[in-house]
Amino acid sequence: MNTLAVIPARYASTRLPGKPLIPVAGVPLVLRVLEQVRKCDSVDRIIVATDDNRIADVVENAGGETLLTPSELPSGGDRVAWVSERIPSKIVLNIQVDDPLVGPDMIDPLVAAISDEGAALALLAKRIENEREIESPNIVKMVFDKNQRALYFSRSPIPYPRTPGAAYYKHIGPYAWKREFLLQFSSWSQTPLETAESLEMLRVLENGYPIRCIPVARDTIEIDTPEDVAAFEALIA
Repeated sequence: MNTLAVIPARYASTRLPGKPLIPVAGVPLVLRVLEQVRKCDSVDRIIVATDDNRIADVVENAGGETLLTPSELPSGGDRVAWVSERIPSKIVLNIQVDDPLVGPDMIDPLVAAISDEGAALALLAKRIENEREIESPNIVKMVFDKNQRALYFSRSPIPYPRTPGAAYYKHIGPYAWKREFLLQFSSWSQTPLETAESLEMLRVLENGYPIRCIPVARDTIEIDTPEDVAAFEALIA
């Protein structure tokens, strides 16, 4: 198998408890994400990694495949690595369960990028169009060099707006990992910057490894609050 897609679906959520099962336009969020990933030609197998039997039952009743993971795993990346240890593949996709607009135009380019021998982790970069997102700590800002390698990720505005007209980018959507590198990543302790920003991508940079950033034109809506649910339902209506 070449590409394994894992959708971490933890039941607990600070802002939206039971988020994977929240009905979004009448369909549980986790099933909307699963259906979008099924459209991708580059994905060979999809696993919903959850710590809750209620989520597993909903997914399996819809014909999906699940694995029950330990609830004490600290991050979505660690949950994906736990699955990857048990299901061999060349490439592993971490698909966020809060992203019902994810699709082939986001996932397939990541798989193509990670197939390059020089990349061990790739993710998406979207130019920010809504200025309110620049100041929001819920939006992960990013800067990268001319070769599309990440320089830093932050919840604060980067770069600093000393002069007007700076371009701001945010990280959205899935990650693509080389399996061997993902398993290596999961063995590392959390790093100081990762802890300070609560961003696991910084664990990679602090250990001296590159991250490939793939610019995309289409935005997404991440479901973290009831207002996000309403925004998504308005969009698809």
